[in-house]
Amino acid sequence: MHDTWNPWHGCRKVSEGCRNCYMFFLDRLRERDGADIYRTKAGFRYPLARDRQGNYKVRPGETLRVCMTSDFFLEEADPWRDEAWEIIRQRPDVIFFLLTKRPARVASCLPPGWGEGWEHVFLNVSCENQRRADERLGALLGLPFRHKGVMCAPLLGPISLRRYLAGGQIEQVLCDGENYAGARECDCDWVSALSRECREHQVTFDFISTGEWFRKGGRLYHIRDHRTQSTQAHRSGLSYVGRPIDFRLCDATGRPLGMGERHWPLRVGRCLECGMSIICNGCTACGKCGEVPPGHAKV
Repeated sequence: MHDTWNPWHGCRKVSEGCRNCYMFFLDRLRERDGADIYRTKAGFRYPLARDRQGNYKVRPGETLRVCMTSDFFLEEADPWRDEAWEIIRQRPDVIFFLLTKRPARVASCLPPGWGEGWEHVFLNVSCENQRRADERLGALLGLPFRHKGVMCAPLLGPISLRRYLAGGQIEQVLCDGENYAGARECDCDWVSALSRECREHQVTFDFISTGEWFRKGGRLYHIRDHRTQSTQAHRSGLSYVGRPIDFRLCDATGRPLGMGERHWPLRVGRCLECGMSIICNGCTACGKCGEVPPGHAKV
């Protein structure tokens, strides 16, 4: 995906939400072991890659989701993280979305000169149930980051975030069901409760997908197609755009980027009913689907 950066691959399972991890599932299909942790070769310096015209492939203003096949704060990645931080430092015009189940390790893994955090780094902590929320979110609130969020995925039970949202530090909550072998159900009532709490505190809430098994109104639905899962999440009306998140991006010299210098997501066709439309970089305008308006398709 054009909005994902995986400087390393592989992970160690640490809690209930890891049981049916998609990365381990997909690695098994390739006859690989998801617990084999390694630094990627071609992808490690992806944020600094340029096209033939000398422009960055990752455009100013875009969001890069980091380590979607691992954890940025994984202990085994300690030898590589300093170099990854340096790459992040060199692109203050890009939003780096970090997701971890290991908030207790974060403070000891920050780079020199971190201070109260970098404006373009967005730390998100994953929690799948109330136990993990209470275990991890206290740690999140104590960390020096300018932007913080929560990802309830896979959502395996009811979660209340009200007391963590009250202080105003958390700017975004994401929610998703579970897929692949052994997928467990997600209940619409759990999602609705999270949506209400986020609305109370004007925090953006994005219901990304129902997952394969979704319970609503006492009925359990088996939704196999991922696009249908995403569309149904969008149509639920549970997603909510709260207070704007002010990422003060700048170029390499420290000059603030004007609004006209930033990438703004293009929404066309299927994007308009996608559960991720609130948080993704939008259509790549490759033109392959035939839905991109004239003048937008890439050459």
